[in-house]
Amino acid sequence: MTKGKLYICGTPIGNLADSSQRLISTLKKVDLIACEDTRRSQKLLNHFSIEKKMLSYHEHNEETRSKELIEYLQSAKDIALLSDAGMPAISDPGQILIKAAVAAGIEVIPIPGPSAFLAALVVSGLDISAFVFRAFIPRSGKERAEFIEELSLESKTTVFYESPYRLKDTLKDLKEFSSELAAREAVVARELSKVHEEKYYGTTAELYSRLKDQEIKGEIVLVIAGRQEIKEESEGWEELSVLEHLKLLMASGISKKEAIKKVAKLRDMQKSEVYKIAIAISVDKD
Repeated sequence: MTKGKLYICGTPIGNLADSSQRLISTLKKVDLIACEDTRRSQKLLNHFSIEKKMLSYHEHNEETRSKELIEYLQSAKDIALLSDAGMPAISDPGQILIKAAVAAGIEVIPIPGPSAFLAALVVSGLDISAFVFRAFIPRSGKERAEFIEELSLESKTTVFYESPYRLKDTLKDLKEFSSELAAREAVVARELSKVHEEKYYGTTAELYSRLKDQEIKGEIVLVIAGRQEIKEESEGWEELSVLEHLKLLMASGISKKEAIKKVAKLRDMQKSEVYKIAIAISVDKD
């Protein structure tokens, strides 16, 4: 039985001129467009004089809607999946439908397009030979603390989205976590591809000082350089907390037991003191 195709369509993140000819032709030929917000997608369709049936597909209905769309695809109908902006499934609905389509043997075809986090990476000036994408930083609590701690130990450039209402708090938390993280090079990219596009460059501490009294609006991407490699015997570990120091050594491949010994020796601490702190590390690499 012939099945339809699912097209994962990248749409402009602000500038409609970024629409590709392939995107436009795909939207014209499919039988149905599933979109995160029908009102937002209608503006795109109107701009290119495209009339097509649309169906909402968002975070609140994607479980049930995915089943309906799979049935539609199995009846030899083609579907284009759109998010409000950028690529579907990248911090937007889409994963559930894509996974179900693959499982059902339905061909999934990407129509590449703009992506805010990739755009921010390439203008960051930071090392992006390897990077980590973390979607959004948690708003508060233990998850937020763990995110920042992991970021402090990450050797690769990290990129994530942030709300304009929480950006200042995030920069403040980063600069106050440790002097090393405060000195990391970073970029705040705002409203990429739009009329009011802005990029702010500097350390996390400098960016906080620069932006703390400004009104921040629009879509925000934050890019932060990775931590520079610190050898266990060299200068630099003094800026780390004991827990950070332990995790850094363990990340290099040595066991927790050996890391405790090294940290106690370097910091002139009792091993029992370091051990109490090391209990917070749940996975023992012995």
